[in-house]
Amino acid sequence: MTIKTSITGFPRIGENRELKKALENYWARKSTILDVRATAFELRKKNWLLQKNIGIDLISCNDFSLYDHMLDTIVMVNAIPERFRNIADENERYFAMARGTEEATATEMTKWFNTNYHYIVPELDGNMEFRLNFSKIASEFKEAKAFDILPKINVIGPLTFLGLSKSVEGKNCLAYFENIIPIYKELMKALSALDDTIFVQFDEPIFAKDPSARQLELLKTAYDALASISVKTKIIVLTYFEHSNEASAVLAKTPVWGIGCDFVCGGKNLDTLGSLNNKKLIAGVVDGRNIWINDLQQTKALLNRISSVVPKEDVIVSTSCSLVHVPYTVANEKNDGIKNWLGFAHEKVREVSLLSKMFRDEPVTETENNLINANLKIIEEKKVSLKVNNPSFQQRIKNISKFERVDAYSNRMSIQKKAFKFPALPTTTIGSFPQTEEIRKIRSDYKNNIISLGEYEDGIRKYIDGCVAFQEEIGLDVLVHGEPERNDMVEYFGEMLLGFHFTANGWVQSYGSRCVKPPVIYGDVSRPGPMTIRWTTYAQSKTKKIMKGMLTGPVTILNWSFVREDIARSEVSKQIALALSEEIEDLQSAGIKIIQVDEPAFKEGYPLRKNDIPLYEKWAVENFKLSVSTARTETQIHTHMCYSDFNDIISTIEAMDADVITMENARSGNELLDVFKKTGYKNEIGPGVYDIHSPRIPSVEEISQQIASLVKVFPIGQLWINPDCGLKTRKWEEVKSALTNMVNAVINIRPAAK
Repeated sequence: MTIKTSITGFPRIGENRELKKALENYWARKSTILDVRATAFELRKKNWLLQKNIGIDLISCNDFSLYDHMLDTIVMVNAIPERFRNIADENERYFAMARGTEEATATEMTKWFNTNYHYIVPELDGNMEFRLNFSKIASEFKEAKAFDILPKINVIGPLTFLGLSKSVEGKNCLAYFENIIPIYKELMKALSALDDTIFVQFDEPIFAKDPSARQLELLKTAYDALASISVKTKIIVLTYFEHSNEASAVLAKTPVWGIGCDFVCGGKNLDTLGSLNNKKLIAGVVDGRNIWINDLQQTKALLNRISSVVPKEDVIVSTSCSLVHVPYTVANEKNDGIKNWLGFAHEKVREVSLLSKMFRDEPVTETENNLINANLKIIEEKKVSLKVNNPSFQQRIKNISKFERVDAYSNRMSIQKKAFKFPALPTTTIGSFPQTEEIRKIRSDYKNNIISLGEYEDGIRKYIDGCVAFQEEIGLDVLVHGEPERNDMVEYFGEMLLGFHFTANGWVQSYGSRCVKPPVIYGDVSRPGPMTIRWTTYAQSKTKKIMKGMLTGPVTILNWSFVREDIARSEVSKQIALALSEEIEDLQSAGIKIIQVDEPAFKEGYPLRKNDIPLYEKWAVENFKLSVSTARTETQIHTHMCYSDFNDIISTIEAMDADVITMENARSGNELLDVFKKTGYKNEIGPGVYDIHSPRIPSVEEISQQIASLVKVFPIGQLWINPDCGLKTRKWEEVKSALTNMVNAVINIRPAAK
């Protein structure tokens, strides 16, 4: 069989978020693990048959996960952290690592390269009894074969597994190579027993970053060994999200069958095509990260350019990366003006098939020919659409010159401390409170015209009243209104801005059962009116304490949206920043004295290659500063950041010059704080004192110990006390107990702090 097409990986959450619902029912003890596995099987079956019926040759198996593919790899090599090893039930142990238990904190999560997907970070130590757990791979391979498809077994490669791990012993994780590589060798032997011919896709995206000489040396060692174990196995080593020229040059000298490259985000991969040494090239030419339809004619030209170096019969048309980063299908979307511009996972699979036929000059059906002609027409229409470009507004953006606040931080903070008179270790939360079924129903019923505007507003007011009363009751110092009117921290603002589109069912997995529905930025962004004044000022009217205004920052709105591709991302971010600066002006004029501009996705937008980082940092910092440039000296600006390695961006954080930064910290064991201490960070800081991604409730003693560890790093006068992140995904009973314990811990510490 000649292999012409391949799909890197497919969404697993389900067309209608079936996996999310199954998992949450299981966690709520409303169903069993057998119910979850039954749902998972039906989703895998649907995914496989969809790809088979479209005509894809290599279809992934083992790309499906009940929570996270890195967590699956942890289980595969038995890299179970010590605190979970005494959990006998494998299902309970699996989810305990992801979500924590009463006794054990969850394993750290962080962003999967520069995407909004979160993965579970492996924790390695030399005492681990690494061994192969082959059951999941074998089971899903047999399932796939039963549907008469050619399965391609997806596995996280050994160098990426190590490169994304952390050592509890403080080692460079490459030191565990000799512990891990025997497990991968055993895996290859086990795979070779499954069938006469086995295709294995090893994902090695770590080489899309700047690889070290040691990583490249071990890459050759690994794949020389793995590709030589059995003639039955055909190994594909795949990278994505950037170019991987160094790795491709090394892999070309190993016995691997194919090398996969991303030609959407990694244009420089074209530079090494001549040195592939007769390997199959899995050409990632259909964008797996954005939702616009493929320009078929332009991509055909790219494939022709590739085939001028690599023989056409050696080129396998594929997606640039897994389609887990895009929604399932456009079929469920309303025909509201831009639907024809969109291509989700289902449509991208069809694009791979079409492009392969176009590239090889193979006959197409009448339906396929109509799709090709329609594609050409849509691409041309979009280029000249007035929905996309507003020349007068673009000129206004170009004329912006002010990016700084009026006063320096030292002067601002002096004035703010005199005005606010906060006690030592002021307490607050990050912004959101639980999104109850009742409040979601109120929003949904209003959106669907089931209840009136008055009934909707009564429901929002009732929630805010209760939220404010609870915060006052437990003694928080700076309050929030809880955000009951907001479905999502990005989508809410996008709905208030011009240039945004919202899908009906464009859900994407963020982690586990957590799904997001990213806005689509298709045109110039501007603010037609106030976005947050109504409910923030209402909440402020219910308390004499300070109420924070809550905004999502320009870089996060950008990075958590699907973004237009006809202008630079920096320009889109600047448009959003201008809108936010107008909102801040209105908030402070309405009496709001503290405004939080959240940037949890600031780090995830970083380029993977070091040479490209300075430009990103320049415009990202400028746009954050533009968004807060209207803040007065006495207005305190907070920001919040999530799951970031701050070591390499501390100078950038300092340049952002927020008065207070809060950040996720609890899962990292305070490791994130060392860099702030070493650099002498001067602005105020609120490291999260407990993990909100886990349902466990920390005790007063536990939080007290956490605060005591923070005081060893920072002066008390520099610290704020807060949870790791927003509380929207937690239940009220968890939130009330955890926040009460947090405030009580601070109250116990304050007398000594004086």
